[in-house]
Amino acid sequence: FAYIGPGAVIGDNSHIYPHTYIGNNVKIGSNCVMHSGVKIYRECKIGNNCTIHASSVIGADGFGFAPNQDNVYQKVPQIGNVIIEDNVEIGANTCVDRATLGSTIIRKGVKLDNLVQIAHNVEVGENTVVAGFGAIAGSAKVGKNVMIAGQVGIINHVKIADGVKIAGQ
Repeated sequence: FAYIGPGAVIGDNSHIYPHTYIGNNVKIGSNCVMHSGVKIYRECKIGNNCTIHASSVIGADGFGFAPNQDNVYQKVPQIGNVIIEDNVEIGANTCVDRATLGSTIIRKGVKLDNLVQIAHNVEVGENTVVAGFGAIAGSAKVGKNVMIAGQVGIINHVKIADGVKIAGQ
């Protein structure tokens, strides 16, 4: 019951569990595990030695809407992708949104807990950890070796320096 779209490439020794969706032209490296119910949208790239837990979504549209002259919200096309580098683990029910333009990037060694939201065009630096209910808003840049505790919200377009530790809530 897994779906693998046209042009998708899956590396050696990677495991795709039932009810997983892998979209068109997705690239998944070697020694990866995509647990049941994972959804990886078109054009996303997953490095080597990555684990994505059940029901996580990689590459859904970011929350991009702009009001028109009648104050009606129009969807802004989200045409970028998500790049997840090597040795990343993503917990269950976590969402990493595709970029509006360019890429949302999760650098090598990052660990995301269950129920984490990474918005469009975010970059999360190497070996950073984000605990449950953490959320990082659009275009924020998080440095290397950052520790983000549970229920932390980071606003859009902010830059977090390397080695920062952010307490819960």
